[in-house]
Amino acid sequence: MTETRAGFVALIGEPNAGKSTLLNRMVGAKVSIVTHKVQTTRARIRGVAIEGDTQLVFVDTPGLFAPRRRLDRAMVAAAWSGAADADIVVLLVEAHRGVTAGVKVILEALNERAGGRPVALAINKIDKVKADRLLVLTKELNDLYDFTETFMISAEKGHGVDTLRKWLAAELPKGPWLYPEDQIADLPLRMIAAEITREKLTLRLHQELPYQLTVETENWEDRKDGSVKIDQLIYVMRDGHKGILLGHKGETIKGVGKAAREELEEFLGRKVHLFLQVKVRPNWLNEAERYSEMGLNFKDGNK
Repeated sequence: MTETRAGFVALIGEPNAGKSTLLNRMVGAKVSIVTHKVQTTRARIRGVAIEGDTQLVFVDTPGLFAPRRRLDRAMVAAAWSGAADADIVVLLVEAHRGVTAGVKVILEALNERAGGRPVALAINKIDKVKADRLLVLTKELNDLYDFTETFMISAEKGHGVDTLRKWLAAELPKGPWLYPEDQIADLPLRMIAAEITREKLTLRLHQELPYQLTVETENWEDRKDGSVKIDQLIYVMRDGHKGILLGHKGETIKGVGKAAREELEEFLGRKVHLFLQVKVRPNWLNEAERYSEMGLNFKDGNK
């Protein structure tokens, strides 16, 4: 009988480094919210991938950045906590941005927090720079930290991702699989549904507003005809935000609802009736309950 392997892989890096895109490419399904806005992944979303006899459980962490608010601090704590729980850590660095001040901070923290576990370097978005620049960047980063292995990838286009996944599979410890074979994420469907709607809001509203809102799935009703009715609440901090969200004659919220419903139908493989309601809650960023809904620890936001 073949020996199975299983373990946790944490993807860390600066905001927008491509962690969510890599996770979705590894898992082969859209599990983690992907937008061009930074700091959109709030909870530690786990995606499950199978490579031969190995089950890889990916912990997609919020981007590591200098936190200013309670929510920021809770997100950064969640990121490091995800790395601490993992068997292997993969640091993503954007090829065209190179060794930024943020990357240096992460490398210094890794020296303290890696705890002897393997840390692989994945230089992402390699299609954006020339080969000689990649060689210089590889040496520069490996001089700053003793990486177990270095990979050149394009998470968006898929280049080098199979090689990285195969290496991870061989490095994980021997043992039984941690999840049923058909499970791709350990997030409850209610939270995935909320993330999908939040992604559509983020894409639609290019101002700073997305960081001032959160989405919760309030009600989930499986109907006899096989469809599902989903009621969601969008919390914003000010009346003005509500107006922006609703748009002229409700066009913005209708467009968001349509896009979210279509993606949910594709994801769930069934008809979805999605109802969105916008509520003003000036203090939601300081409510413990909102953090629990996002899979974050409210106390981690304390200074």
